[in-house]
Amino acid sequence: MNEDHYIKKIDRVTSILVQLQSKAIVRAQDLADKFEVSIRTIYRDIKTLENAGIPIFGEAGSGYSLVDGYKLPPVMFTKEEVLSFITAEKLMQNFSHESLGSHYNSAMEKVKSVLRNSEKNLVTDIENQINIYSYQPEKTDSIKNIIPTILESISEKTQLKINYESAKTEASERIIEAVGIFYEFNYWYVMAFCTMRKDYRQFRVDRILKIIKTENPFHQEYGKVADYKQKSNTEKVQVKLLVEKKIMPHIMHSMKYYGWISDEETENGMLLTFETSWIDEGFPRWLITFADYATIIEPEYLKDTMADLIQNISKKLN
Repeated sequence: MNEDHYIKKIDRVTSILVQLQSKAIVRAQDLADKFEVSIRTIYRDIKTLENAGIPIFGEAGSGYSLVDGYKLPPVMFTKEEVLSFITAEKLMQNFSHESLGSHYNSAMEKVKSVLRNSEKNLVTDIENQINIYSYQPEKTDSIKNIIPTILESISEKTQLKINYESAKTEASERIIEAVGIFYEFNYWYVMAFCTMRKDYRQFRVDRILKIIKTENPFHQEYGKVADYKQKSNTEKVQVKLLVEKKIMPHIMHSMKYYGWISDEETENGMLLTFETSWIDEGFPRWLITFADYATIIEPEYLKDTMADLIQNISKKLN
C-alpha cells in the first residue's frame, strides 16, 4: 500500500474518533456514507481504534459509542454555552460563506467531541428546534477557499492580485491590500486598499473571478475593518423619497443603515433624502418593504429598478 493510502486512513480514523466523541451513537453505515468507503472498511477502522486503546462499545443494530467518561483532555462547558454553540451553528449555516462552511463544520465536530453525554443529548434534542429564515442570493462563486485566501493574505500582510467584475460586468485586474471582510445585504465583501486607484475600495466576493496570493508585502499598516468602511470611496447616489407619515415609525430605525441624511416634513408626507452605495441591490430591496407608502422623487431610474424587482416577485408568485 502506498503512502497516500496510509495518510487517508489516518485522516479517516481520526475523523471517526471525532464522530464518536461528538455523538452519543454512530452507525457504521453513516460512517461509510460520510467517508465514501465500504462498511467492511469502517469495521477495520473501528478495530484500529480499539487496538489503540480507545474504549468503543458496539451494539448490534444500534451502532458504536465511546464508553461513558472517555473524552479528549477536559474542556467543560455549561448548558448555556452548549446552547449558544447550537444557535451559532445555525447562524453559520445560513450566513457563512461557502468557502468557510466545511472548515466550520469540522471545527464544530471537534467542539462537540469533548461534550459529556448529557450535553450531547441536549444538542440532539435542541438542534432541530432552531431555524434561521433569511433570503440568500444564488451563490455564483467559482473559487474554492476564496475567503480563507483573503484572510491568509491579511494575516501574512501580503498583496492579492484579483480579476474583478464590476456591477456593469466590466472585468479588470487589481492589486489590492486586504484590510478585512464584512457581510452586508446578503453578500460578503472585502475591504481593501486598491493600488491602481490609490484609495480604499470594497469588492463583492462573488464578483472576484480569479485570486492569486502574491509575496509582495503591504506598503502600509492597517487598523480595524470598521474604521475603513466609511473611507471606502464607493460611488454614492442621492435618493429622495416622499413617504406617508404613518409608515415612519416602522422604518425610522432602519433608515440610517441605508444612507439616510435628512428628512423634511411637508403637506404630502415626509421628504427623505439618502446617499447610498446600494442603489442596485440593497436599497431597492429595503424600499420594497414599504413601497406602497412611498413615491420615488429621484433618481428616475430607481423606478425602473423597482418595477423590474416587483415583476420578478410577481412571476415567482404565479
